[in-house]
Formats: sequence, structure tokens, C-alpha cells
Amino acid sequence: MAFTIAWDASGERFFEAGTDRGVLYQIVDNKYTNGVAWNGLTAVNSNPGGAEANDLWADNRKYATLRSAETYGGTIECYTYPDEFKQNNGEANLVEGAPGIVASGQKRKAFGLSYRTKVGNDIDGLDHGYKIHLVYNATASPSEKAYQTINDSPDAITMSYEFETTPIEGGDTLDNPTAHIEIDTTRFTTETGAAFITALENLLYGDGSSDPVSGVASMPLPEDLVDLYNQFFH
Repeated sequence: MAFTIAWDASGERFFEAGTDRGVLYQIVDNKYTNGVAWNGLTAVNSNPGGAEANDLWADNRKYATLRSAETYGGTIECYTYPDEFKQNNGEANLVEGAPGIVASGQKRKAFGLSYRTKVGNDIDGLDHGYKIHLVYNATASPSEKAYQTINDSPDAITMSYEFETTPIEGGDTLDNPTAHIEIDTTRFTTETGAAFITALENLLYGDGSSDPVSGVASMPLPEDLVDLYNQFFH
């Protein structure tokens, strides 16, 4: 029997794997800037919440269902973190100008995060493409560190930071504010699309120039991302 719908067609067996190109951004004057590489990043686990059902009843039957606001959070797992994350992790120098003497339990500043996940399929494998994730207005909780004696099977200490976000305005096209945007590069395969992704990555990672503005890695706000898109497609 022939069907109109085809399952598992060649080239359409997609999957995601991996986490890399983590970048930490600080919030300066309501902009996400001063991006630095997050080396030792092992996982970013997305854990949305909220959107819980609240049933309304009338005339002895279900009348409607309302859903609570959706939240976005997750966990960041790593072997280490950049020095710049200390201010986001409640750490501060005890002596000004002496980064080797650090006190904990201080104010935790909000931050931005970008990272990449690979997109694969049955033909190209993990070279098919990737997704860029942008996380806004995040704050991190403390991480447990388990120090153990070194034995005949040594292993590095891993840290896991739970984070929550406060959504920011996403523009006229969205019904609600957002804290997470995902850019799927496999949807931008034309020459114009590739140029858009290159321009976006130059913002996120810096363009390697000596210019003090373009050389700084920054994460565009949602409205900035829309403006960048319109530069190439309108």
C-alpha cells in the first residue's frame, strides 16, 4: 500500500548531539557584551517549566483551560569556568586587584550565554549543520564540588550550575517575552543565508578585527537579531 506520507526518507533522519562554542556575556547598559569563551563546557541542559494547566469549570463540566506563564531554565555542566563568571557565581576578590583571594556568598549578577548544538542526519552525519542557542537574563545557583582523593582511576571535578531566567521583550511578532532563541543554520543554506549566519557569528564571537566595537563579542537582543535578519532578507 502506498502512502502520501513517507517515513524515514533518505536525508530526513535528523538528530542533535553535542555542545560546544559556549560564550559567556555580561550585561552592560542593557546590552550583552564582553563575551568570553567558556572552556571546559560539557553540557547545557534545557529545562523549561510553567505552562501548567488550570481548568475552569461551569455548568458541571469543563469550561476552558488556562495555562500559566512558561519559564525557561536549566543546568550548565563544566569542568571549569572563565574568571568572568565569578561575578555571576557570587564570588568577589577579597582584596581589590588580587584575583587569587576570592570570597563566596556575594551578589550574583545576571548574564547571557550562547552555545551550539550539532544537527546531523543519515547522509552528512554531524556535519549537516548546527543550532545556535541564545540565553538571556540568566542567574546561576551554587554548585556542589566534591573533592576526593586521587586514586588509580583519577577523574576531574565537574560542576553543575542550575540557572533560571527572566524573559525579555522579544518584539511585535511574539505573544510573550522570551529568554531563549534558537537559530537553526540548516534553514539558511543559500548564499544570503550563509552571509546572515556569518554576520551573526561575527557578533557572537567577535570578528577578529582591531576595531574596539566590532572586535568585542556580543549577543544581540531579539530586536537586534530581527534588524540583522532584515539587512539580508529585506
